[in-house]
Amino acid sequence: MVKKIKHKKKQTKKVSISSEKVETNISNFDKLIGGGFEKNSSNIIAGGAGSGKSIFATQFLVEGIKKGEKGLYVTFEEKKESFYKNMKNFGWDLKNYEDKKLFTFLEYTPVKVKTMLDEGGGTIESTIVRQGVARIVIDSITSFVLLFDKEIEKREAALALFNMIGGWNCTSLLTLEEDFSETKELTSKTMEFESDSIILMYFPSEKGERNRYLEILKMRGVKHSKKVHKFEIRKNGIYIHLKSSRRFGKK
Repeated sequence: MVKKIKHKKKQTKKVSISSEKVETNISNFDKLIGGGFEKNSSNIIAGGAGSGKSIFATQFLVEGIKKGEKGLYVTFEEKKESFYKNMKNFGWDLKNYEDKKLFTFLEYTPVKVKTMLDEGGGTIESTIVRQGVARIVIDSITSFVLLFDKEIEKREAALALFNMIGGWNCTSLLTLEEDFSETKELTSKTMEFESDSIILMYFPSEKGERNRYLEILKMRGVKHSKKVHKFEIRKNGIYIHLKSSRRFGKK
């Protein structure tokens, strides 16, 4: 039985979201969200397996590194060697960035994150402070949510997680594995309410082939695209078409 998350009196002070924009520099994406993510915001990118979440998230970090913003990739599932190899296919030499102390890769178990919530801090927080991390990716929070059986436990854990992330003074991107074949709603309402933005990725089969689509479900306080946009995974990363899709998303 999973123990109830204890909310301690002494918690990391949540950093206010700045009006300053953090550009992703992912082709055309910033045009859909008013120039970039809000600085210090917590953002979710959700989609099924193979939809492109990890590539999007890594590109978000790499584009920041190119501007001198240090990145941290926390994963519950990926193995470092295979991950670096896969990302090098897009021209992203993560080992080189790591050697220059611009990028940190942490393999973390969901149980460790739960312990960190109970105790506060942990390796992730110390890495952020020590390295001066500006952008962080957590891939994925799905495994973390599955640690909790009851909805109230999931709610408390999600609140504690976002509260902790909010105190790190970085712009975060959390991946979430969701199947949107039947609905465009997240299974965890708390995740939906606590995050500052939600990006949905679809990978449906259409007339014998699969195509990729992206939609901004939520972007707190920002005027954003309400359309469904087709995107491609090219040799240098994600490319989003500005013209909305006329096929997908219509019933």
